[in-house]
Amino acid sequence: MELLSATLDRVKPSPTIAVTTKAAELKAAGRDIIALGAGEPDFDTPQNIKEAAVAAINAGKTKYTPVDGIPELKQAICAKFKRDNGLDYTPAQVSVGTGGKQILYNALMATMNPGEEVVIPAPYWVSYPDMVLLAGGTPVIAPATLENDFKLTPEALEEAITPKTKWFIFNSPSNPTGAGYSRDELKALTDVLMRHPHVWVMSDDMYEHLAYDGFAFCTPAEVEPALYDRTLTVNGVSKAYAMTGWRIGYAAGPEKLIGAMRKIQSQSTSNPCSVSQWAAVEALNGTQDYISENNEMFVRRRNLVVEMLSAIDGITCPTPEGAFYVYPSIAGLIGKTSAAGTKISDDETFATALLEETGVAVVFGAAFGLSPNFRVSYATSDEALKEACTRIQTFCAGLT
Repeated sequence: MELLSATLDRVKPSPTIAVTTKAAELKAAGRDIIALGAGEPDFDTPQNIKEAAVAAINAGKTKYTPVDGIPELKQAICAKFKRDNGLDYTPAQVSVGTGGKQILYNALMATMNPGEEVVIPAPYWVSYPDMVLLAGGTPVIAPATLENDFKLTPEALEEAITPKTKWFIFNSPSNPTGAGYSRDELKALTDVLMRHPHVWVMSDDMYEHLAYDGFAFCTPAEVEPALYDRTLTVNGVSKAYAMTGWRIGYAAGPEKLIGAMRKIQSQSTSNPCSVSQWAAVEALNGTQDYISENNEMFVRRRNLVVEMLSAIDGITCPTPEGAFYVYPSIAGLIGKTSAAGTKISDDETFATALLEETGVAVVFGAAFGLSPNFRVSYATSDEALKEACTRIQTFCAGLT
């Protein structure tokens, strides 16, 4: 009898975590490493949120809570959806989990049956396909190419949908590209979904508030109200509020689905951290002023990275609408050889050589389902970004 489950053969470890871990190991060994792999703001959690957590601790709010969230947080989430998205939900339609990843996982585990499919646009967040596989489903990858600004076209979505499709996963602004869909672009996709009433929509809105240059965020159930009854709208406090380690994600959708997700969570983790929940209440209900202030820094960093990478022959680096990533193409560098003798055969060899020869850690594009590209997270200091991009320029200039 084998110790390990055969299910593990269907999934792989997160490449983004692997890159971050490798960079940390090299740094601990004394290497001068600039890590641009992690999707984590370098800002501290705002003071009002930290104070709310301390107050919760001092008030003894450290016991078990309802499985999928305290009533106060569910009310705050309902108010957020109404305020920001024009969506009306009741607390019974809300689920709170240990990060957005658990929310997505719970939904897939609660709904997928063998043979059912999930349409995922590529480039995609690395965990989407593997979570589908863990839930027993089949990922169907729909390409969103550089020529289309990394956005899925209605034609590509239509082609990917089959009678077996259970879910369509939508992410805007996107990880890894930062691409954001306009209302018209999203409406074109929801028009396709309206022709396929058996397809549910999982909208990952984690980067909602990280939108730049006047880009107006919108979400599927807002754009097409007729999709409301078959949409799970997912969000969290990790990115906009710099609360990655607090581990609070949430979603709203039909009560039957939310109840099924609660059942899964009740037999896995049970409730999210009680103190983190009270901090999230303050995040959603309290001042939002620092979001725009942080976004000004993100825009400056984005522009710096895009300008420096775009200056490299062989690299194409679009300017994204949101999040804190760029996703440059290295199509013009394939086949060249680095100064240390590594042949750049694909984006993985590029990222490996870049790390080994310059100490800059990025994530290769194949991890996100679209090559030849790499992802840079610009959620770090201007100084580190400038130095990293200078090293990338030097590395590329040495290619022959």
